[in-house]
Amino acid sequence: MGQNYGDFPNGPTIPVSTAIVDADRPVTLLGPAKAKRRDIKAALALGGPLVAADGGAERALDLGLVPDAVIGDFDSFDPRARVAENRLHRVSEQDSTDFEKCLQRIKAPRVLALGFLGRRIDHSLAVLSTLVSYPPGWCVLIGSHDVVVHCPPAMGLDLPRGTRVSLFPLAEVTGRSSGLQWPIDGIEFAPGGPVGTSNRATARVVLELDAEGMLLILPRDAVGALLEALPGG
Repeated sequence: MGQNYGDFPNGPTIPVSTAIVDADRPVTLLGPAKAKRRDIKAALALGGPLVAADGGAERALDLGLVPDAVIGDFDSFDPRARVAENRLHRVSEQDSTDFEKCLQRIKAPRVLALGFLGRRIDHSLAVLSTLVSYPPGWCVLIGSHDVVVHCPPAMGLDLPRGTRVSLFPLAEVTGRSSGLQWPIDGIEFAPGGPVGTSNRATARVVLELDAEGMLLILPRDAVGALLEALPGG
């Protein structure tokens, strides 16, 4: 669904003229909502650059981190504050969120996005809507309590028994599963229709989906297992 981003192993295919960040390691993308210091450091430990979405630059600077790039319309960040001019990339159009402005301009094998799941439900919904317009598994949202990804068409997850496994459709999706307390076989998921929240792992979880558009939501502590299970993990 959404735009066609071509071969996934190298991330979305975007025009060279619009690529601000071109990395061969996972990019850490920091937004303005609260993100735990340990999560940011764990993401940066994978060796990729730090990109801030507008006000996320303030959070980075507060932690003593200088972003390699700041992307946004700068309506919530003073571009004169402690960041070199060549790292500031103003995108003034108002037709997209700062999260989308960043994803449109990043070429990398994966994006680990922190500070985007906050108290504002409207902001969080906009982020989730953007997430499913990009390749499954490419961008992982890491929040204080949850980790969210656009679910790939096939994946296996090694999770402790009883782990919460939630599936939430942003499109019409069917599929099959094993290792869940309530199998998804035969369910026609859809926005405003059946959803799969608060399921639980009973063994190794295997998911097979027939279409894109499904969000996979796990507890924050499952982020390691999720990254190992994703393509290229």
